Amino acid sequence: MTEFNRRDAFGLALAGGAALIPGAPAQAAAAGKDCIRPFDASWRKGFDGQRIADLGDGRFLNPLIGGDRPDPAILKDGADYYMTFSSFDSYPGLTIWHSRDLVNWRPRTAALTRNIGSVWAVSLEKHDGRYFLYIPVKASPKNDIYVIHADHIDGPWSDPVSLGLHSHIDPCHAVGEDGSRWLFLSGGDRIRLSADGLKTVGAVEHVYDPWRYPDDWDVEGFSPEGPKIHRHGDWFYMITAVGGTAGPPTGHMVIVARSRSIHGPWVNDPGNPIVRTVSNDEKWWSRGHASLVQAPDDSWWSVYHGYENGFWTLGRQVLLDPVRWTADGWFRMTGGDLSTPLPKPRGGQAGPHGQPLSDDFRSPLKLGAKWNFFRPGPAERDRVRIDKSALVLRASGTAPVDSSPLMLIAGDQAYEFQCDVEIAPGGTAGLVLFYDDKLYCGLGFDEKRFVTHQYGIERGRPANPHGRRMSIRIANKRHIVAIHTSGDGGRTWQRFDRGMEVSGYHHNVRGGFLMLRPGLYSAGAGEARFRDFRFRAL
Repeated sequence: MTEFNRRDAFGLALAGGAALIPGAPAQAAAAGKDCIRPFDASWRKGFDGQRIADLGDGRFLNPLIGGDRPDPAILKDGADYYMTFSSFDSYPGLTIWHSRDLVNWRPRTAALTRNIGSVWAVSLEKHDGRYFLYIPVKASPKNDIYVIHADHIDGPWSDPVSLGLHSHIDPCHAVGEDGSRWLFLSGGDRIRLSADGLKTVGAVEHVYDPWRYPDDWDVEGFSPEGPKIHRHGDWFYMITAVGGTAGPPTGHMVIVARSRSIHGPWVNDPGNPIVRTVSNDEKWWSRGHASLVQAPDDSWWSVYHGYENGFWTLGRQVLLDPVRWTADGWFRMTGGDLSTPLPKPRGGQAGPHGQPLSDDFRSPLKLGAKWNFFRPGPAERDRVRIDKSALVLRASGTAPVDSSPLMLIAGDQAYEFQCDVEIAPGGTAGLVLFYDDKLYCGLGFDEKRFVTHQYGIERGRPANPHGRRMSIRIANKRHIVAIHTSGDGGRTWQRFDRGMEVSGYHHNVRGGFLMLRPGLYSAGAGEARFRDFRFRAL
């Protein structure tokens, strides 16, 4: 381990803010006290009070974008930067984010509109004036890697083309010194691409044996994945993640190897790993899937993902870490555990960050850029329309488990959201905190009874005094969930008699690599009308 991997989180910390120690939110609440982490600092607030990285004084504080933004794939295209993330079972998927300064980002459009399976770590590239996305999916009856392309970053993107690669994940497009095109794959393998990048040539070959960590380190498993190829000077660098994506906070890590040629041989960095969480006390856990990018001022940076200490439920969030090149031609991340503010990259053009999550439904629905269906069917988009300042969602299934909820990503430790909900006769609808179809919570109602959702099952059906229309508000205050209802349009609220604690609604309990997301669902019969969706970070 180098000195850059051994930063003492508490020694580096700034005081401020409060959060609950992981594993003990209920105990802390019962004691009437918050457990203060010395490394918690204050973020600036953006739309709806959401935290933003840019502190407005020449510094920034991670996360770069709050909430589940795993496996970042970043592209520098002149003065513009584009980034997208694994979208798994959410569609439209592969939302493209845009920045001109590496710190402030806005969503633009979703590149993938057809459900081809659970989308894992992609490669976003530009070659000969055309944009490419190489997309690995977990799907039935078999996994595959697809490619889509576009002449403009906002599309239209082509239909997915299968590459017939069923045994690998995490492709990375790379161009050799001889102009050859390749996909580097998980496990240290690669395969050649055709000149147009739309087909494979020949067979998969093994070209790299990743560096192996000591046997006494606490990791999830070896799992070499997420290769990223960068050319700098006379060297090609291969950055790989090992140690498993989740599991122990100290497991996931970043290693690097280099070669004079795209064809190898690849030599491991003697300083590996160049990024690793070494203590459960650090602010960011399970850090990996790193890429390099050059800022407007020509400085070098890395983006990668990590879990926020105590907030597995927020998924893997994207982090920005400064990089320095060493005299012997290797590079080091210099951000330590990233718990304190860092100087921003210079140059570029800052703009507003993020987007409002509140929605009055007076404009076309931002499907993909903000709202996503969970595991949608081919005609899912036909279920939704905007009508007279309402989102109208046709019923499907019987409950959140089989109704493909409409969700968005919340990136704050505490927040609340509310909406006016009206159902048709025979309908059931409501608001949920949704991890996947087996793990969710929230409140729905039919004409006569509430439907309480907890642990991914229906836990009770008390009488509903409001009939077919009411407002529902759900607050998630650092995993403590409270629900209120209103029958008079939100003028007065009554607390619903079912509180919840949701710190276990995450990957290390359920699997799936997802996050707990606010959502709307409509089941049973007819259509539900959702009006005046309001989100507020707390």
